[in-house]
Amino acid sequence: MTAPTSERITIALGGSAREPAQVSGLWTSPAEPAAAFVFAHGAGAGMTHPFMTRMAEALAAAGIASLRYQFPYCEQGRRRPDPPALCHATVRAAVRAAQRLTDRPLFAGGKSFGGRMTSQAQAAQPLPGVRGLIFVGFPLHPAGRPSRARADHLAAVRIPMLFLQGTRDELAELSLIEALCRELGARATLHRSADADHAFHVPARSGRSDAEVLAGLVRECCGWMRALIEQRGASGEQSAEEST
Repeated sequence: MTAPTSERITIALGGSAREPAQVSGLWTSPAEPAAAFVFAHGAGAGMTHPFMTRMAEALAAAGIASLRYQFPYCEQGRRRPDPPALCHATVRAAVRAAQRLTDRPLFAGGKSFGGRMTSQAQAAQPLPGVRGLIFVGFPLHPAGRPSRARADHLAAVRIPMLFLQGTRDELAELSLIEALCRELGARATLHRSADADHAFHVPARSGRSDAEVLAGLVRECCGWMRALIEQRGASGEQSAEEST
């Protein structure tokens, strides 16, 4: 089997003169991917964070390509995240870039902040060709301040969503994320990672390692994506949102 490869790319944003013209991306892919995941980073670390790298490599080993990319503030070495509108534009530019890289089915989402920016973009206007969203730790509320306000926009997302959540996630009280997924109905799938926190770290007393947790996340992602692809193939249909 040919080993997965990783290639640096440049993603054009096409914004105004006051905004960055481009950001960096990393395309990690097996020779013949079954699908591709447009994978946004969290608020405090960029696309080369070890967790992002390990997950991208594990997805590639399982037959799924990924496009990691930088939000402009991270590309420029700033700590404060960009305004939502610029983040949404970056998500859209990354999706366009992925469409140029592959003709395989596309999924989008990200770690924490990156997943939320992707879902906001999808809620505002469907991301062309994207079949589903994957949240690697959806940040439902600030630590210690349980709320669901950050998820209000998800009611406008009409494609399937996969929530990968640690049961000790300080940014998503488990009872709240469970209630949210119930209300979203068939569009939402919730995978609980026992004892994991927001960074998907587990304590030694759990009897599991962080590597085992990550492997579980990747298995869930791959199984969920493949099931949606097979379901769509069997129906022979494409939603209006996916073809926009």
